[in-house]
Amino acid sequence: MTTSLPKTASTTGSTRASGTSSRTASDPAATPGSAPGSASATASGAASTAPAARRRKRIPRTPLNRRPSIPLTVVTGLVLVYTLLPLAWLVINATKDQNGLLDSFGLWFAEDTHFWDNISRTLTYDDGVFVRWLLNTLLYVAAGAGGATVLAVLGGYALAKYAFPGRRAVFAVVLGAVAVPGTALAVPTFLMFSNMGLTNTPWAVIIPSLISPFGLYLMWVFAAEAVPTELLEAARIDGSGELRTFFTIALPLLMPGTVTVLLFSMVATWNNYFLPLIMIKDPDWYPLTLGLNAWNAQAQTAGGEAVFDLIITGSLLTIVPIVAVFLLLQRFWQSGLAAGSVKE
Repeated sequence: MTTSLPKTASTTGSTRASGTSSRTASDPAATPGSAPGSASATASGAASTAPAARRRKRIPRTPLNRRPSIPLTVVTGLVLVYTLLPLAWLVINATKDQNGLLDSFGLWFAEDTHFWDNISRTLTYDDGVFVRWLLNTLLYVAAGAGGATVLAVLGGYALAKYAFPGRRAVFAVVLGAVAVPGTALAVPTFLMFSNMGLTNTPWAVIIPSLISPFGLYLMWVFAAEAVPTELLEAARIDGSGELRTFFTIALPLLMPGTVTVLLFSMVATWNNYFLPLIMIKDPDWYPLTLGLNAWNAQAQTAGGEAVFDLIITGSLLTIVPIVAVFLLLQRFWQSGLAAGSVKE
């Protein structure tokens, strides 16, 4: 026993030594002589992993972080200048009187500013007829554009969510009406209203404005996508009637499209010139477009007074309500209100 224990210890030590030597022989990095080789291997490994790390850190270019294109930026800037140039000319010349319009450069201010005086004279000229024209335009917009929006929303929702005979025929008629320009229908409309005795009345402008084929088509397409059919079926299962379903469920989802149609109809009615020109002869029922044109025609008649400063100031006042409406309704320009309303 006393002689076998040292042999076991020596055997174990030799085994460990042989294992260490074998590992040393198999691993060059474990031997002192192989230190330069291991350093070069480590350096090459670090060099090879550095590009990989950089590749991992590289952020893919998306439309949000993509570098702006210089030609695209230049073209966009030129388009912006081209768009804002008439508005700048209008604002600058609204500060000039009649002599300043003729004696100064069009894109720069005159020595004297008459902006507030021009506004006061515009509102009071010819017994305040400009205010009357403004009220007429507001009447045409409220009745015509508002009614056109209501009819477009109701018709578009019905065509998108209800199946009935003749639906394809209605679709063809709507597309055909969108393709026909409004000026092509002006003369037939005038003859029809003349036979009914409605010319030279506000109804001759309001009634044709109620028909908006483009608004109907837009609401048709929007209602088909924005209002899920499953949501309507769930409301009907819960006992909700058709009117309640429309006003409480469908109408809030249709609000972005409704606002869009309203804005299109408002701009079209506000800037309408040709239809009132052939329908209305009484200056008391003129909209702003015809009224400003009547002021412009004064300078071309014998003994007429040239009021170009009032025309420019009135044109500036004319665009203010439309800009204000766009800014007020901007928060309704949202999409995807139906997202998440139906759980799949």
